[in-house]
Amino acid sequence: MPRTTHLLYLHGFRSSPRSAKARQMAQHMERHHPGVQLWCPQLPPSPQAAMALVAGGIADWPRSSMAVVGSSLGGFYASWVAQQCGCPSVLLNPAVDPARDLERYIGQQTAWHDPAESFYFRPEYIRELRALDVSGQPAPAPQLAIIAKGDELLDWREMAARYPQADLRLLEGGDHALGTFADYLADIDRFLGLA
Repeated sequence: MPRTTHLLYLHGFRSSPRSAKARQMAQHMERHHPGVQLWCPQLPPSPQAAMALVAGGIADWPRSSMAVVGSSLGGFYASWVAQQCGCPSVLLNPAVDPARDLERYIGQQTAWHDPAESFYFRPEYIRELRALDVSGQPAPAPQLAIIAKGDELLDWREMAARYPQADLRLLEGGDHALGTFADYLADIDRFLGLA
């Protein structure tokens, strides 16, 4: 795989670029791969608006040397980005069917990293999620999936089955937040052609 020069990181539902994994990734890239352009945007609650923001932000990126990392809902989005760009993807406890799983969250929500921040998750966002689902399409490029069997929010069997072609790291135990994420940065480096 070509060496990655541009890396997109997509956070999960109610999360932000301030998440532990996003900050660890940013610190790791800055320390070990300062030449790589990393972008971790704050995604709006609307899936359609989120992907429009991303598409605009990566419009000039070289498709042959870009990659995307996504966590939870960000993993679902990363699959869509990978499909559009034909680029490799790293999926961290990726949401498989967020249209189904997030329906119960319609209404007022608070942000994980700042409870003072809130947003309204609208019913139409479920339709927007369905429109972004690329699960029936073959993987456009290599995938690395890091999935914790101990994920308390998502079923690891469903995640593993969704990405049958992925280079799979199936963790015994663990949690949805992937508290041991730092242990896998070297694997991600190798996958991105940076090691």
